[in-house]
Amino acid sequence: MKKIVGVILLSCLLAGCDKPKIDSSTDDAMKSSIAKVRESLPENKREEFDSALQVVAFSNINMADLMHASSDNDKEDLSKKMREPLSGKTAEEVISYAQKVTAERELKQKEQAIQEIKTLEKKKADSDMAKEELKKIQVLSARFTREPEEDGEPQPVIRLVVKNKSENVISRAYMHGVIASSGHSDPWLESKFFYDIPDGLKPNEEATWALAPPKNSEWGQLYAPSDAVFTVTVMRVDGTDKRALFDATMFTEEDGNKLDELKKKYP
Repeated sequence: MKKIVGVILLSCLLAGCDKPKIDSSTDDAMKSSIAKVRESLPENKREEFDSALQVVAFSNINMADLMHASSDNDKEDLSKKMREPLSGKTAEEVISYAQKVTAERELKQKEQAIQEIKTLEKKKADSDMAKEELKKIQVLSARFTREPEEDGEPQPVIRLVVKNKSENVISRAYMHGVIASSGHSDPWLESKFFYDIPDGLKPNEEATWALAPPKNSEWGQLYAPSDAVFTVTVMRVDGTDKRALFDATMFTEEDGNKLDELKKKYP
């Protein structure tokens, strides 16, 4: 009985040694050996092997390699990089190696995603803080008119009364304007614009600003009804060094969508 068991075990070991392996010495050798390895598998394992084969073949290659492979030498180097990780592997070894590569890749993606989540959350927090600070730059009055000129073409004019209740001198203000009517679903106009402030606007100072958009701009083409309301929101202000003091635009809608997607995937 012991002899029979020993013979069976020896047969199993020999059968394992005889499993076909991938010969990656040349492209032709690799193609034919892959076909033999695949044929040695039961039907229900071949699809898994095909997927694993792609993962392993591309495990040493990045997008830059693919983009820059233009010369014959580059293509040969690329082919070599694809063949190397497959060399001498059985079907089971290809599948096992692919699982390892996939697990490492997913771990790296998770680490990068977590770092991106932290970056986006910091960006959102800074933007939210900026929105609170920007409430101190008060738009007390906003009017849009079309004033006649000698050439017959009326000049669009934006008139604003603004008070700076912050502790900083501001040299430029970036604003978001909306002209809309109650009961009308879409605004007549929605636009972003900025104003360079002569000599700056000092703390607790109030000023009237007059902006003249180009006549051929969307402001020049606007004919809103008399009941339309003009609302202006300050989105960013720059200091005397021309750099942003507070910027509520840094966290975009795209950033918000990206953050939501990442947090759903990596809660």
